[in-house]
Amino acid sequence: MRTYPYEFHIALDGNGLNGLEGRAGICLFRYDPATGDHAYKINYFGGASGGHAPNVDPSRRVGFLGNTGQHLLFYDLNTLEEADRVSTLGFEVPDTTIKGSTHLVWLDDTQFLTSIGEHLWKFDVNRLSKADQVAPHQLKVPHAMKRTASGRFIVYGGMDHPTKGEAREVGIFDCHTGEVRHVPLPTTCWHLVCHPVVDTFYAVSFRVHPADRHDWQHWGMAWLREYAFEIDAVDGRVLRHWVADRDVPAHINSDVTISNTELIFCTGGSSTVVFVDLQTLSKTRIIDEHPALEGLGYGRESASTVVESLSRGNVFTNLQLFAESFRVSRGALVDGIYACQLSTDQTLLFTANRGQNHITVYDYPSLTLRHRVLMPELQDYDPGLAE
Repeated sequence: MRTYPYEFHIALDGNGLNGLEGRAGICLFRYDPATGDHAYKINYFGGASGGHAPNVDPSRRVGFLGNTGQHLLFYDLNTLEEADRVSTLGFEVPDTTIKGSTHLVWLDDTQFLTSIGEHLWKFDVNRLSKADQVAPHQLKVPHAMKRTASGRFIVYGGMDHPTKGEAREVGIFDCHTGEVRHVPLPTTCWHLVCHPVVDTFYAVSFRVHPADRHDWQHWGMAWLREYAFEIDAVDGRVLRHWVADRDVPAHINSDVTISNTELIFCTGGSSTVVFVDLQTLSKTRIIDEHPALEGLGYGRESASTVVESLSRGNVFTNLQLFAESFRVSRGALVDGIYACQLSTDQTLLFTANRGQNHITVYDYPSLTLRHRVLMPELQDYDPGLAE
């Protein structure tokens, strides 16, 4: 079988606007930069929902597909077939359906830590029916989880809660002492990444407004300035922060990664990849994948976006949400980039554009476009969706 030097695991959540409610699938994209050859494989998992944040174990035996549907779901790295799954409802029942095990952190080759309900839980992938409750996570809805450079701290972002409201917080778990620290922030931060050398991490703001000014279940993209906070994991203190005025297209981020010199994150709302210089935390570069006139060729996708947007709130009482979302997307009616990862050797940047349905490979750090692959339509995997 042909081997490729690079692999890119991408979560798939179907064709809906809200990535928290769609399907649960995985795409494995393989690439050889020397020849430009590539291959991909796709699989959707029945009975699961809200595919999110793949994570491969350190020994590269199994992959985890995070999701919002209250499952721990694992897949074979070569075939993408399901390896195992367990319902998390047997351990703890959450107070909202968006509170799922979207992320985990591997502690070794088989043990991992994830969030279920109001607590952090420790599992072994070889016996998923048993688990140890570790500590209360102290956040409204925990989301992205990462382990700091020393391995001592696990840090995690938080989402706004449908009834409890805006989060504006991150959490820090000390693996040595078992202590959990709650860190308040001025903005909600779903996603974060750790510094490659020291025990600091970077949390990137995710700014939205609730429908009818109180409904956090049906939010709209906020045309407000965005932040990235550099936080010391040892004492939970903000060291520095980056802020961009609202005209900078850096809204509604998803994957956050990091190089030796830059904080890197992609934005589904603005259709960009943003690069923030780590030394100064002020210099910024941007890759712009805004569809512009190309968007006219996505009639079905655009119509779906409009219909789903209208279903999220009363157009008369939420006119400001529709207007702000239109400003954030710069007039685009298709989704943007929701996957962005840097290769281990920091020579290639991979992105997956949900709205335009393509995977792109850039040279790093030059950001030269190397390859773009148009992916198959979801209808190819589910003929029932065909027009």
